Amino acid sequence: MPDGEVQSSATVAADRAPWEAAQVSLAARLEAILYLKGKPLSLGDLASLAGEERDAVELALITLMADYAHRDTALEIRQEGNHYSLQLRDSLAGLVQSLLPVDLSTAALRTLATIALRKRILQSDLVDLRGSGAYDHIKELLAQNFIERRRQSDGRSFWISPSEKFHRTFAVRPDLEPGEAA
Repeated sequence: MPDGEVQSSATVAADRAPWEAAQVSLAARLEAILYLKGKPLSLGDLASLAGEERDAVELALITLMADYAHRDTALEIRQEGNHYSLQLRDSLAGLVQSLLPVDLSTAALRTLATIALRKRILQSDLVDLRGSGAYDHIKELLAQNFIERRRQSDGRSFWISPSEKFHRTFAVRPDLEPGEAA
């Protein structure tokens, strides 16, 4: 843009990510990032993923941690060294084991949820969203027949989608759009 020229607010909004245009708080974006990544992330990683300055991310993270600490919720923001993650409270571990209908790790369940929400996703996109640990989750999910994987016809990646066993086990109709009631 030439010096002295001012961008219109519509142009600025169009250049932003969808969450920025919708004015989602930084704390909410950090919560979403921690949930989707499903692994501990450093402040630098969080700042990069959120597209924000490290100091702003640190302040929003402290606010988010305080919010979780004061709520009666099953989740918490856990700090391990210089990394942060969104985790189920340790006090609920017994409940989780008694309720899980399958023997899947929490990380694999999050990966499965991501696949189910998308209905069909490229393996490369899934790895971008969930991190390199997704390869192990995919193996685990394939071994238990919760997902199907088909080679992309015009590329090197695979299409991954929930299997019939997934739909039966979790009582989710394959024709439902995200957010619809069964």
